[in-house]
Amino acid sequence: MRRLLLAAFPVLILASCGTGGGPGAVSWKPDYWGHRPGPRGFTTVILDAGHGGHDPGAVSSSVGVREKDLALDTVKRVQRKLAGRVNVRLMRSGDEFVDLDERVRRASGRGGTVLVSVHYNAGPSGWNGPENYWWRVDSHGLASRLQRELDKASPFDGPNRGKVRRRLRLTRNPDVPCVLVECGYLSHPAEARRCADPGYRDRLASAIAKAILDQQAHGDPPGPLPPPINKPPSRPTDPPGS
Repeated sequence: MRRLLLAAFPVLILASCGTGGGPGAVSWKPDYWGHRPGPRGFTTVILDAGHGGHDPGAVSSSVGVREKDLALDTVKRVQRKLAGRVNVRLMRSGDEFVDLDERVRRASGRGGTVLVSVHYNAGPSGWNGPENYWWRVDSHGLASRLQRELDKASPFDGPNRGKVRRRLRLTRNPDVPCVLVECGYLSHPAEARRCADPGYRDRLASAIAKAILDQQAHGDPPGPLPPPINKPPSRPTDPPGS
């Protein structure tokens, strides 16, 4: 019996280091699949402002604001709120275009790091409110925290998809935990007016920063992890929704 207990001891140590919220949790090394709990104690956050340069992203037909501008403003607000509490790297700090595969390359291979890509949405005119896209198991907890905090910050009252498991180049391909945040629908006139307001964007930035810091401090929120799914990296030629 004593020999069996000793043989099991290293496994227990590894298990304690492999949980997102346990006292022995450590910052994760890069991992191809991410079939593990979400990280606790990570040291770096990469904030990715969607689109940029010649790619404006969604454009509001009612107030004229562009996704690329709102996304950059929002990540800079998040950066200020995280200052001194976690190392923050910006994928882009100005109005420049960065290819999606280049964004993946810049985020990958960095231990103790999570990626949060910030966007503003477009879709059916009645849809509004924040959404979060994730794929890797180790990104589910952060996506859950982001959705909860953004729901509290947003007065949305219509249909949206909420938290969605979706295989995108910025949710599947990086080898670190990664979430893509859609802060609101620029195709919804009332929400576009809210998103054009710097004060409202600051509320959204506070919600994003709080979710990141909660994940850093506590790891995954309580509840079961989603099942792992083995699918290849996302490619631009993949059918929509695949």
